[in-house]
Amino acid sequence: MKKSIVSMTIALMIPCLLTGCIKKADSESETTAVSSRETEAKTDQSSSGADASTQTEAEKAQSAKGSGKVVVYNWGEYIDPEVLDLFEEETGIKVVYEEFETNEIMYPKVAAGAATYDLICPSDYMIAKMIDNDLLQPINFDHIPNYSNIDEIYIEQSKGFDPENQYSIPYCWGTVGILYNTSMIEEGDVVDSWEILWDEKYKDNILMQDSVRDAFMIPEKMLGYDINTVDEDEVSECADKLIEQKPLVQAYVIDQVRDKMIGSEAALGVIFSGEAIYTQRENEDLEYVIPKEGSNMWIDSWVIPKDAQNVENAEKFLDFLCRPEIALMNFDYITYSTPNKAARELIEDEEIRNSTIAFPTKEMLENCDVYSYIGEDGDALLAKYWDKVKSS
Repeated sequence: MKKSIVSMTIALMIPCLLTGCIKKADSESETTAVSSRETEAKTDQSSSGADASTQTEAEKAQSAKGSGKVVVYNWGEYIDPEVLDLFEEETGIKVVYEEFETNEIMYPKVAAGAATYDLICPSDYMIAKMIDNDLLQPINFDHIPNYSNIDEIYIEQSKGFDPENQYSIPYCWGTVGILYNTSMIEEGDVVDSWEILWDEKYKDNILMQDSVRDAFMIPEKMLGYDINTVDEDEVSECADKLIEQKPLVQAYVIDQVRDKMIGSEAALGVIFSGEAIYTQRENEDLEYVIPKEGSNMWIDSWVIPKDAQNVENAEKFLDFLCRPEIALMNFDYITYSTPNKAARELIEDEEIRNSTIAFPTKEMLENCDVYSYIGEDGDALLAKYWDKVKSS
């Protein structure tokens, strides 16, 4: 599944298909690769005191390129493994790579200092929380010249969670919408509103996100409320709406939405736009829509923790990721939209370059908002009502 950068840019769509098919099959080998990197890093530390004369020629060559490591904490399947290899080969910096499943799993580990990372890729609202709790350090953008490739649109949107754009660099972005199977939707039904997820005709054929912010966002948009509301009356009303819907829901899931929709196990599913792109390649009956009431436009960005031990190496890695050809590799592998305007220009396939799923129009995003940090009290309020929904 590894390819050169040149072949990636020439044949964008082929690896999209192949990668999606083999991601799961490669999970064990990728885990082994991660463990190998960690072992190499430990070996490097333990041998650092050895006499230079005992180094092999290969070790000397690698030392000439650079030294040390960078410890990265990222979402699962959220970077092309070849990108890590290319960075190591070019710089001599070892990448110690760990993965997390949700922002809520990542945050307490970082806040408690249970592990030290040099780079983390949280979502918008979690970045705001980390800034608020003094867990991040400002990025020195003078050391990241390729940052100029990030489209100003996403830098401006980032002000919703990083007001002065001091702490974050956009990595991937997208929307939350409805993925539906055209062969399972009754004739005459139009899928353009969140309301269809409350239609009793589709009982046991609806998949919802098992995520408090994404679940509550839907009734908030339906009822005309701010998706960052902390008004208890509004949150309570949204919870009641979700409880009303619950008997119709087949399951609250996250990654399984993709596989279930591909397998035609449900008619409707709430999904992230990047996943929708992949599913359409696997099942031609699937379509994606941003409901007319609006939705969440999310941004995942790289940040440097305040206690990072290898800041210079983190900056080198960030600059590497912002190269157009590297950003293109990651877009190809992940299928989530890239904020790198130079990378988008390299996409040769017009269908994907002009896809309104990957790159929705300004009009489509008109009613979409970015999540912001709602504070500890806001988190507790949502958690209280989410427990009520799940236990009903």
